[in-house]
Amino acid sequence: MITYALYFAVICFSLGLLMNIWRIRFAPGVVDRILALDTMVINAIALINIYGILEGTAIYFEVSLLIAMFGFVSTVAYCRFILRGNIIE
Repeated sequence: MITYALYFAVICFSLGLLMNIWRIRFAPGVVDRILALDTMVINAIALINIYGILEGTAIYFEVSLLIAMFGFVSTVAYCRFILRGNIIE
């Protein structure tokens, strides 16, 4: 029964990724694209965690932590670039 729930979650998060790609392509402003990219990172992390649960290995959880750190830093850097014009002061 848990496998059906995990497969349903994979479908839901995959649809979320597709919607994020659509939003990045057709967003009216830069801020909307930044939010869509950040949400896309969160959906990718969720898919990696679900795949780790399905496979039964713990390495995917460590990979998801690395992607979370990279996503946070890239979102902050992109926001600083939009606001100030440079990343490093």
